Amino acid sequence: MSTIDLNCDMGESFGAYRMGRDEELLDYITSANIACGFHAGDPSTMRRTVQMAIEKNVAIGAHPGLPDLEGFGRRRMDISYDEAYDMVLYQIGSLQAFVKASGSSLNHVKPHGALYNMAAKDNDLADAIAQAVHDVDSSLILFGLSGSELVKAGKERGLHTASEVFADRTYQQDGSLTSRNHSEALITDEKESIKQVIRMAKENKVRTLQGDDIHLEADTVCIHGDGPHAVPFATSLIKAFEESNILCKSIETSK
Repeated sequence: MSTIDLNCDMGESFGAYRMGRDEELLDYITSANIACGFHAGDPSTMRRTVQMAIEKNVAIGAHPGLPDLEGFGRRRMDISYDEAYDMVLYQIGSLQAFVKASGSSLNHVKPHGALYNMAAKDNDLADAIAQAVHDVDSSLILFGLSGSELVKAGKERGLHTASEVFADRTYQQDGSLTSRNHSEALITDEKESIKQVIRMAKENKVRTLQGDDIHLEADTVCIHGDGPHAVPFATSLIKAFEESNILCKSIETSK
């Protein structure tokens, strides 16, 4: 039987906005990546999202991003190694405090948006992130795009890494995600998204936007919770996993 983790970015709101959808999605996912206040979120949202994840027995991860609330962390920024290290360390620590205060422990770290995509190709930036994760807690799992510099840097720092794939994004031939500026960046057809995920989980292959198949590792699959059909899609995906004999479970730390 194949196994895969199902993760979703959460706590990317302020106050009570969208908290209801997050709570619903926690019934289906196995890992939650919680925003740490730089690209989205605030202290109260972080605390409530952590508590909901604990109640639903979902693994908790920090979701650090660039300091860009207006652009939701999706705009590239020119940052140094030290700046990257500092902002990631700071954000992990802030969420870790809420997790510890709630009687649980942090499981993983997954960078957000532009920081994630930049680190997929920039080995210096990837190393800064990996070093920050290692220095906070070397048992934390580092989530990164399958085949990316971030996954490579995590392994070089001795971290447990998880190769991530995406349900609703198209791929380029180098294994990168198609830019969101491209008209075909997102897969909007539910059946096509599910078909892509099942193939990645079972065959470790994905069809690129150029029409070629490429190999990738698939330890965890990301679904996005900000769309209007997020919960129905999660329901359909879990059903497809069951029908395809794929076990959905979180990736646990060595702690």
